[in-house]
Amino acid sequence: MTDRYDAIVVGAGHNGLVCAALLGKAGRKVLVLEANSQVGGAAVTRSFADGYSVSACAHLLYQLQPEVRKDLGLQFALAADDIGTIALSADGKHVRYSGENVHGVSDADSKSYRDFHKRMSRFAALLRTYLNKAPPRLGTKDRKDLFTLAQLGLDVRRLGRKEMREFLRLIGMNIYDEVTERFDSKLLKGALSFDAVLGTHLGPRSPNTILTYLYRLAGSGGRLAAPAGGMGSVSEALAQVAREKGVTIRTAMPVKRIVVENGRVTGVESEGGETFSSHTIISNADPKSTLLCLVGAKHVETGFTRRVNNIRMQGNAAKLHLALDGLPVVNGLEKKDFASRLLIAPDENYVERSFNPAKYGETSPQPVLEITVPSFRDSSLAPTGKHVMSAIVQYAPYKLKDGWDDKKRDAFMKTAVSKIAQYMPDIEGRISASEMLTPADIEREFHISGGHWHHGELTLDQFLFVRPVGGAAQYAMPLDGLYLCGAGTHPGGGVSGAAGRNAARVILSREKSA
Repeated sequence: MTDRYDAIVVGAGHNGLVCAALLGKAGRKVLVLEANSQVGGAAVTRSFADGYSVSACAHLLYQLQPEVRKDLGLQFALAADDIGTIALSADGKHVRYSGENVHGVSDADSKSYRDFHKRMSRFAALLRTYLNKAPPRLGTKDRKDLFTLAQLGLDVRRLGRKEMREFLRLIGMNIYDEVTERFDSKLLKGALSFDAVLGTHLGPRSPNTILTYLYRLAGSGGRLAAPAGGMGSVSEALAQVAREKGVTIRTAMPVKRIVVENGRVTGVESEGGETFSSHTIISNADPKSTLLCLVGAKHVETGFTRRVNNIRMQGNAAKLHLALDGLPVVNGLEKKDFASRLLIAPDENYVERSFNPAKYGETSPQPVLEITVPSFRDSSLAPTGKHVMSAIVQYAPYKLKDGWDDKKRDAFMKTAVSKIAQYMPDIEGRISASEMLTPADIEREFHISGGHWHHGELTLDQFLFVRPVGGAAQYAMPLDGLYLCGAGTHPGGGVSGAAGRNAARVILSREKSA
C-alpha cells in the first residue's frame, strides 16, 4: 500500500525538521524519513561509553537563527551561554577572549582586537541579513530577484565608501594576512586563524578564510552556547514541534531511492521496500547523495550532474571523545575555566603547518584542537565526579593515503591525545574510554558525503548565488517537485536552521503562485 503526503522530507537532520515543521504549520501533511534510530543528523547526543554521553558531531551552538526559534516557538534549556575562549599556552600565559574583549595581550593588541571585532561584526551583520532569505538568481529578469540584488548592492553601499572598499577587499582574502598585519600576540593570531578554518579543508593562508570567519560570526555574533543535554536536545525540541504541527516522523527508515516518473518526482521507496507518494520531495541529505545516489544521474542533465559531482566536500576534521575520571590539570587554569572553549593553536604559522600534510592526504603530526568539557556545565553527561572531553581535531583528510582503517584512526587519536598532554600532563592517566570519529566515520554514521559537516566548502564559488551549484541556489532542483534543504544549500552548515526555513518558504511561495 502506498501512502500519499503533501511533502516528504528525506532525513531528520535539524534543517529537515525545521522545514517539515514549517510546512506542517502551514497545514501540509508531511512525512519525515530518517535512516538512523534517532533524529538530529549530526546534531545528536549519544553514549560512547558506559555512563558517558556526548554531542557526537556538532558540539557547540552558535548559529541557530532567531527567526527559526520565533517561527516555531522553539524552546530548549541551555547549560551555558556566552561561552568564552581560552587559547592555551604551555607556560600558562593563556589568552582569553569573548565578544570584543580580550585578555592576556598587550594594550595595543587589545585595542586592535576591539577594532577588528567591531569591523568584522559589522560585515557579519550584513552577511547575516542574507542568511535568512533565498539568494537571488543571477542573469534573471524576475522582479523579486532583481530587487534582492539591488537591495544587496544598497546594503553594501550603506557601509560607507571606506568600509565598502574594505569589505570588498577582505571578503576573498585569507585570515593569515589580516591577523599578521593587526596583532603581535602569537596566541591571538593562532586562535583567530583556527576560528576561520574550523571544519574546513583550508589553512589560514587559503583564500576565502575571511569569508569563513565572517560566516561563523554571522550566526549570533560569535556568541557560543551549550544546550542542556547536548546538541541532541535541540533536535529533539525541533522534532517535538514538528509532531505538534502534525508531521509524521519515522526513524530507522533509510530511503533507497527517490522515485522519478516523466521528469518529476512522485515519491520515495525505503530500503525495506515501503513506498510513499508525494509530488514534493525535500532532501535534507547532501547534494551528491541526493542527486547521484537517491535520484540517479540518468534522471538529471549531464552538465548539472557534472557540477554536482565537482562540489568540493571532503571533510578534514576528526572528532575526539574522552571519558575522564576527573578534570585534568592545566598550568594557569582554575577549575571554573573548564566551562570555556579551549584552543590549541599556538600561532598562525603553526595552524598553517598543521594544514600542510592534509594537502597530500596525510594527517597532521602537530594538530590544532578545539576542546570542550561539556560535563563541567552539564552533569547529566557523565557519572558524578567524572567528565567528558569533546574535541575537534584538525587536520584529518577524508582521502587519507591508502584510506582510513582502525590502525590509522588509533594512531591519529594517539597523536591528538599526545598534543593535549603537552598542556594537560595528567590527561592520559585520566582516560577510561575514548572514541575518535574520522571524516570516513562521520560519513558513515551521519550519511554525509566526504564527512564534511558543511556538505561542501564555504568558499566564494560555493556560496550564496552558487550554492550548491550555479542554477540551483534557490533550493529547487532541475526535477519537478524536488528540493534540497540541507547544509549543502544556502547559507551552509552549522546548526542554524536557516536552510530548512528558507527552503520551506520557497516551497510555500511556489505553491501559492502555482
